[in-house]
Amino acid sequence: MAAHAAEYDLHLQSSHGGEIISGSGHMSYEVTDACEGWATRQRLLMDLTNSGGQDVHMVSDYTTYESKDGLRLRFHMKQTTEDAVTSEVAGDAEIERPGGPGTVRYTMPEKIEKPLPAGTLFPTTHTDAIIEGAKAGKRFLALPLFDGTSANGPANSTVVINGWNTPAATKWAPLSAHPSGRVRIAFFDASQASQEPDYEVSLRYFDNGIADNLSMDFGDFVMGGTLVSLNLPKPGC
Repeated sequence: MAAHAAEYDLHLQSSHGGEIISGSGHMSYEVTDACEGWATRQRLLMDLTNSGGQDVHMVSDYTTYESKDGLRLRFHMKQTTEDAVTSEVAGDAEIERPGGPGTVRYTMPEKIEKPLPAGTLFPTTHTDAIIEGAKAGKRFLALPLFDGTSANGPANSTVVINGWNTPAATKWAPLSAHPSGRVRIAFFDASQASQEPDYEVSLRYFDNGIADNLSMDFGDFVMGGTLVSLNLPKPGC
């Protein structure tokens, strides 16, 4: 995995049912090597216009710290719409041992503990598992996930991998030496029996964990993301 700071410009790709007629935005994603763990921050801003002509400004700010052994996670997610807080989730989680069960301890929106089933992965470990699966030639993965974005506890994810490609020239010189593959990830609430995912994302992953060519399906609409800035610090924590 590579520490990096990436910026993406967002645009409306499609709208299901025509409720959203236009959309734009920006996403920043930063991964910092904190020696014993990975610190990440994702900030997502979207400006949407619905069919009634109403403009909506939405912001999501998400931070995590995950130990490199994949056993401990701290998380905080805050979402606002028109500057009003619509959701805030925070706490920490721990896995007993690799592949074992664990526990999440929420401090927001309320103090509560929930179990994590055996095999649950935290976000950076989840990304690593996808890349390792792609490198091994797998086409489908089912991975339990806890990332701290919801107060509902763990989620289920299904991953479809569309091949793994040898290095090829890209706009970004630091990525041209890395193999990559296109993946689609669907996220399901593990506490419900829904057949429809809460959220889906399609992207190209490079073998160092950097992503480009995003497509984020929020259910009512789909936003595309184009990588517009990429900075990689010198290796080391």
